[in-house]
Amino acid sequence: MSKMDYLKEKPIAVLGGGAVGKTCAADCALAGQEVRLFDMLPFAETTLRNVERTGIEIDGIQRNFYNFKRSGVAKLAMITTDIQKAVEGAGMIIIAMPAIGHEVLFRQVIPYLEDGQVIHIFTDNYGTLLLRKLMREMNCTKKIIVGGWSSSPFGTRVETAGGFIFPKCGIKYRAISLRGATMPMTDIDDFMETVKFLGCMDAVTYGNGPVKAKTVLDIGFSNINPVIHVPATLLGVSTMENWGKIFGDFDKTGYSMYAHALCPSICEVQYKFYHEEINLADAIGVDLDRYDKEDFFSRRSVLSIEYMGKGNMHLPLDEPTTEANTGPNSIYHRYVTEDVPVGCKVYHELGVKYGVKTPIIDSMITIASAMLGKDYFSEGYTLEYIGIDNMSKEELLAYLNEGTYK
Repeated sequence: MSKMDYLKEKPIAVLGGGAVGKTCAADCALAGQEVRLFDMLPFAETTLRNVERTGIEIDGIQRNFYNFKRSGVAKLAMITTDIQKAVEGAGMIIIAMPAIGHEVLFRQVIPYLEDGQVIHIFTDNYGTLLLRKLMREMNCTKKIIVGGWSSSPFGTRVETAGGFIFPKCGIKYRAISLRGATMPMTDIDDFMETVKFLGCMDAVTYGNGPVKAKTVLDIGFSNINPVIHVPATLLGVSTMENWGKIFGDFDKTGYSMYAHALCPSICEVQYKFYHEEINLADAIGVDLDRYDKEDFFSRRSVLSIEYMGKGNMHLPLDEPTTEANTGPNSIYHRYVTEDVPVGCKVYHELGVKYGVKTPIIDSMITIASAMLGKDYFSEGYTLEYIGIDNMSKEELLAYLNEGTYK
């Protein structure tokens, strides 16, 4: 019997009321699990409005190689803005919130953590490192497992109209494999065992399964958002900003970065961006998801591999497709405002510290800074912020693998 079986009878706390949080909560509930959904004020006044009465509906295409689907209206055990009520007695805690909200949320949740709890962060975005750092600063010694994933279990969107947020999430695709890691890696086997008790990971469990990464830096490098989102959004900005005005169907919301911006030249930049990530991982001594060059030259880029597997779907760049998420519709979108100051910035800082040149990544930071009137070389995440500055490579690997902190 697995020593993690005790989690089966415990509630699951989902922290974050956006698309991923709502979908995770509903998916787990429809899988027969007791779920509590929390969001922070003032966001909860909008994100959780009326959900206790309506429940959360999930549907959508749910594209994946094994055709795993789960739809319906889920009723949750608790909808709350009280963090203590959300996590007290819970077995697993799902963090489903953009990285820019991690610190505020972590500072709220740390005082109420309990021995034996397991934290899953979708998408990690260095949240595991930040959480462990804050736990040290706040003198939290609870024996918990902290792990994160290279992506979320699905591509999902909350349905909206006229400014109203409906209690409904449309799942575009479900991942059939995700790359996970723990901080430190001594907890990885137990963490991987907990996946089978997490309903929102069922498509992964029944698909190709979770993959053990090589430290949480690995899942940072394996997060495909910066390498796909940033070049396509910044270099395709004229198409995006003219969409619905100069060309397109005059519906601004119909623009898709994948369907309308990707082209061979942008894909070439993405591929070279990816090679800078490889150089960083190799220099530090970790790993990342490995792709071939042709994987990038598809209308869905390397994202399709997450839900269809390698070699099973190729969408030529010279043909139109509807197999694509819509958006972004503004340069002030998380594809830039998160993926540059978090993803790109950490890559840049690691390159400076460990002697790896990152000219493509640096150019993305420079262009984003110009477009948004920021200086992302001085703003955003730093190695100090996530607790891995002032470490030699050997000290860094000891910290990531065994938790040895100096």
